[in-house]
Amino acid sequence: MKPSGYRTSLSRIVSRVVAWATVPLFMAGMGSIIWLEQRLGLAHESPLEDVMVFIGFGAFAVVGSLLVAKRPSNPVSWIMITIGLMVGLFPAAETYAAYVMTTRGHPDALAVFGAWVTAWYWYLLLALALIFLPLLFPDGRLPSRRWLPVAVIAGIGTAGLVILGALSDPLIGQNVDYRIDNPIGIAGIPSTEEHLFLDPFGIIYLIGLIGATAAVVVRFRRSRGVERQQLKWFLYAVALLPLMAIIDFVPVVGGLLFGLVLVALPTAIGIAVLRYRLYDIDVIINRTLVYGALTVSLGLVYIGCVVLLRQVLAPLTGSSELAIMASTLAIAALFTPLRRRIQTMIDRRFYRRKYDAAKVLAAFGATVRDETDLDALTSEMLRVIDDTMQPESVGLWQRDPATTASVNAAKPLKTV
Repeated sequence: MKPSGYRTSLSRIVSRVVAWATVPLFMAGMGSIIWLEQRLGLAHESPLEDVMVFIGFGAFAVVGSLLVAKRPSNPVSWIMITIGLMVGLFPAAETYAAYVMTTRGHPDALAVFGAWVTAWYWYLLLALALIFLPLLFPDGRLPSRRWLPVAVIAGIGTAGLVILGALSDPLIGQNVDYRIDNPIGIAGIPSTEEHLFLDPFGIIYLIGLIGATAAVVVRFRRSRGVERQQLKWFLYAVALLPLMAIIDFVPVVGGLLFGLVLVALPTAIGIAVLRYRLYDIDVIINRTLVYGALTVSLGLVYIGCVVLLRQVLAPLTGSSELAIMASTLAIAALFTPLRRRIQTMIDRRFYRRKYDAAKVLAAFGATVRDETDLDALTSEMLRVIDDTMQPESVGLWQRDPATTASVNAAKPLKTV
């Protein structure tokens, strides 16, 4: 029987090897896709979006490698690195299958494998990213034993879809129309992509997705301290997902936002799991709320000014340039006061304790300037410290000028 120390060393070595190999494998897979698609002459409708996909899923590979090297005992690390490897290698195998079927007309073993994994790996990839990652984040454990049925149900649904995809026959190409006989396929089992949520396993899959979402909400409501900050990072990245809806309407900006969302999620997970600068998320959320509201407000003001001034000035000047210039000047003049106003509103609404503390400190500053009675100033100082920091006890010690000895000049204001 091997000693536990030996097994620990072996697992550490395996983790390091996997971590170091993941990013080169991902790069090799993406490079193969680009080269094979060029050989096939496949046109890209949105090259920028392809670049953003490469960067975004590359972030999964990089962060997954870092987490596996630093936190190999956390299942979240292995989920991240598996997502990065699957996105890097399996599409490359499918592109190779398309290349072989286009140039030769008959598959080899690697082409059959590429077409076969294409039939099922997306179900596993989405389950890892959308179900099991939220269920296990951030410590790799379920919120409680009560959530075990959700994980089991999601596992059954995922396994069912993967098995159906793996046994479907024939294997059909994605970007290139080809058909390959599945060596382990069963005739009559079609692809489940077009009727995913009408399939019994698809319904179970959907139930697991809903359960994972509920688990995140419950865990966040119960969380405190470090865990709450970790979940804030995760939810902040997830909150960016609705931005992907504008990709089709604003191609260039949408492509950049698509890459931003893909990069934000693994980055937030990496910061949360490694606990690096956790509390910076409060500043980021605050700035996002302020500048998001400021951008929308200034945009509406600008559009309103342009429309209104055009109606007023166009009959007089015969040109709309003056309206645009005046609207721009109005936006420049409104920027700073409007930002301060929005900052105050957000602090008052979402950061009430911080807002109240700022008001208390401002009032204390005014008292220090006007108060001359040392006893009154001491009492006010203790009260301010108690209101803003809320310690278990607070006291003030001052040096006696006559004896140069430290004496207790004030009794603790509160002791719990």
